[in-house]
Amino acid sequence: MSGSMLMGTFAHNMDIKGRMNFPTKLRELLGDEFIITKGLDGCLFVYSKEGFEELAEKIRKVPLSKGRELQRFFMAGACEVEADKQGRILIPQQLRDYANLDKDVVVIGASTRAEIWDKEKWDKFNDDFSSNKLEEAMEGIDF
Repeated sequence: MSGSMLMGTFAHNMDIKGRMNFPTKLRELLGDEFIITKGLDGCLFVYSKEGFEELAEKIRKVPLSKGRELQRFFMAGACEVEADKQGRILIPQQLRDYANLDKDVVVIGASTRAEIWDKEKWDKFNDDFSSNKLEEAMEGIDF
């Protein structure tokens, strides 16, 4: 997956068993099997196996006094998923609970990972993201 950029926004429904269609475009970039774990801002992060290993390696380099919390957060709830023949994935209950996923979900491409959001939470995030916050975020890059 190195060099591939995940991007786009895709709305989906989740059934009561926790299955949802995962966008073909993103599956093609992530691979047949990929890793889902808790993310920031109350969403789930989705990595290719290679991308997740890169994250794990970065966390392993952090001194244990600081890195153990990162290890627990990202590694303990991580799970490997594979899409079925219909392109559906099953999100484990503990991850659905963490991200408050029920029926309406949004999958976004976010550079080297995808994110899975509760639609209402995603809409609120976008409503709250002002141009001032965007300018502040862009200060650290040569744009």
